[in-house]
Amino acid sequence: MNIEELKEYGLEISNEMKQGKVIIDIYTVWCGPCKFVSPILEKLHEEGLIHVLKVDLDQNRPLGQRFGITAIPTLLFFKNGQLLDHTIQVQGQPLVRNGMMIGAAGEPVLREIIANM
Repeated sequence: MNIEELKEYGLEISNEMKQGKVIIDIYTVWCGPCKFVSPILEKLHEEGLIHVLKVDLDQNRPLGQRFGITAIPTLLFFKNGQLLDHTIQVQGQPLVRNGMMIGAAGEPVLREIIANM
């Protein structure tokens, strides 16, 4: 999937998101684990490692249906405009499959995932 396709779900995709690494953070305001992972993603963005796009699932159910999202947080990983199509393992555990990670992770794990994108 190309990141441009997400425009049909109301997401604003900037030109800078078409290159480099992008993580789409699918969250809800009432989700505790979402509140844990969000500041980590912001920190990684401020360091210039990734672009982050936040999407409130309660406000964008069609996007959730498109990706079959049943749990939050869910992170979508894009590199150079394309959804990742390989599995990323951390400490022998497959965490990212088909460009998607379900659940929260700490900063060291997210850094390792980003390094392996």
